[in-house]
Amino acid sequence: MIKELSFENQKIWYDDSLLLEDPKRCFDPEYWKSNDRVIGSARGRGTTWFVKTMKGEAALRHYRRGGLFGKLIKDNYWFSGWGNTRSYQELQLLNHLIQAGVNVPRPVAARAIKGTFSYQADLLSEKIPNARDLVSILKERPLPPEMYKKIGLEVRKMHDAQTNHTDLNIHNILIDDQDKVWIIDFDKCVKQVGSQWKRRNLERLKRSFEKEVVKSGICWTLGDWSNLTRCVNEDICD
Repeated sequence: MIKELSFENQKIWYDDSLLLEDPKRCFDPEYWKSNDRVIGSARGRGTTWFVKTMKGEAALRHYRRGGLFGKLIKDNYWFSGWGNTRSYQELQLLNHLIQAGVNVPRPVAARAIKGTFSYQADLLSEKIPNARDLVSILKERPLPPEMYKKIGLEVRKMHDAQTNHTDLNIHNILIDDQDKVWIIDFDKCVKQVGSQWKRRNLERLKRSFEKEVVKSGICWTLGDWSNLTRCVNEDICD
């Protein structure tokens, strides 16, 4: 159940079945470091910290801007209401996808801190255990047709839930040690009516495969793409 805390100039939303720690402290990397509960990190626009909560492993991410604008204003966003903050929007979208049966990380807690006109935000979400992204896997070996069908089915479920993943690429698709497919990183993604954007989602995903063939030498062919898209576009995927 999602609960809400309001104090001073911030709001915290958290799932009390997934977070037993103090919600006010769980967004501070130093809290996890001082308790020797940091289990790893990853660099992107900033550092994502992987931490060990009392309920399992989680990923702590501070929202940062990308691109040229991000060099000027690193982590502040225009405030237009608590419900419009990126952390709250992503938490809500993840819960929507989970209810729709899509394999995505469970959101643990989200925070927004308001300044005069802007806000900063953080998200603590479930870390998928024993999972790797498609890039790291395909650098080592090709995937069988059955796995591309599973990937296609997961994208299909996301599209059926009318969710536009605006950055759908092969870094954001994971496979765990049980061959279960997961989709991650829903910052700036939205629920959207219609279907035109679904084609653009797939075009973006295809470009990411093609890019990594050149950049990283991943094992991928157009035949693999056919297996994936067949399961996105057809009602039945054998």
